[in-house]
Amino acid sequence: MRSLKVLILEDHPFQLMALHQMLNANGVFNVLTADSVEVARQSLASKGPVDIAICDLYLEHGDSLGLIREMAEHGQAQVLVLLSDADPDVLDGVANMARQAGLNVLGCMPKPASATAIGQMLEACRQRLRPSPQALSWDRVRQMLGVSEFATEQLCAEVGEAAIERYASVCYQPIVSQAGDLQGVEALARWQDPEHGQLMPSEFLPLLELAGLEQAFTWYVLEQVLQLCAQVTRDTGRELPVSVNIPGRLLEQEHFALALQGLLQRYAVPARNLTLELVETSRLKTDSAHVTGLLRLRMIGCKLSIGDFGIGGTSLQRLLELPFTELKIPPAFASGMAGDERKCAVVAGAMSMAGHLGVGVVVTGIETPADRDAVRALGSAWLQGCLIAHPMSAQVLQHWLAQSTAIAL
Repeated sequence: MRSLKVLILEDHPFQLMALHQMLNANGVFNVLTADSVEVARQSLASKGPVDIAICDLYLEHGDSLGLIREMAEHGQAQVLVLLSDADPDVLDGVANMARQAGLNVLGCMPKPASATAIGQMLEACRQRLRPSPQALSWDRVRQMLGVSEFATEQLCAEVGEAAIERYASVCYQPIVSQAGDLQGVEALARWQDPEHGQLMPSEFLPLLELAGLEQAFTWYVLEQVLQLCAQVTRDTGRELPVSVNIPGRLLEQEHFALALQGLLQRYAVPARNLTLELVETSRLKTDSAHVTGLLRLRMIGCKLSIGDFGIGGTSLQRLLELPFTELKIPPAFASGMAGDERKCAVVAGAMSMAGHLGVGVVVTGIETPADRDAVRALGSAWLQGCLIAHPMSAQVLQHWLAQSTAIAL
């Protein structure tokens, strides 16, 4: 189990000491303590980033919100735990602000925190921590690509495509109507790291981007996906609509749409069956390069999806300005919505707006029957999540398709 580094920002001396002792009792000894924002800044500057920042929201001196934003902007923390008895709407607002800034917000602990709560928090953090910004180095790239630690950057680039074919894989998660009829699948990329096992996109895509392999990886995924679509049509006579994530930077390439059209024609997959899903849409520009890139994709017949609707803060503006045909409501809003009136209100508002704009809706992260029923009560939307089916390999998906025509919901 990895050793964690923790910052505690708490201006009450007894509670600061108690938290420190609780962390030590749970095997965490690399602890930075601060009774003010200025002391926390100095500790982070001299001793480096932390895995977890436990922050009291209400301090007599200093602005904890400002420190939270600074830690996110400078990569000084990965996980944030709020320490407060503030009203739920205040806590939700702070958590949303921190998430949009880039922090992984684990939740809130009431004051005073208990040893049990600290232990549960640490275990959850160990499960959710992602590679730190320092891990985005050429040493980490070499490790991920399975090449010698002495390999040059040029050699890494040269062996990159071979490494993609060796270590990359694609799994698929079904998307269904509320009646259980299959509407398509989402392609989910994975990477089998030689040392660390299976990596999620947030863990390996920044490394591929650093190595200049993001474009090669995207084309590899697209080809794997279209091969599967063609195979399903040959085997079953049915078309398989599929959604694939692509980086927005590809939109700036003038010939991307033309090359994609050629790939679709090679596998005889109708463009209408391919949805290109863009995340981090708040970074998309509305200049001529990006707008032209999106329009080219729509003109060849592909569909376009906002994959992070409501997360980036400007997704509504992008939905109005750019030619998207679908929005995906992420698990951050859908998971647990059955017991949260505010989440229900957000999802209901998005579904209503999409309906008026003629844009399709996919609600992702459906894990429980209660959340499924909550979506059903709000209107028409497609569903995706582990309640319907877990992500599966292409081979398992083909068997799954052969066994089911509709899902019992």
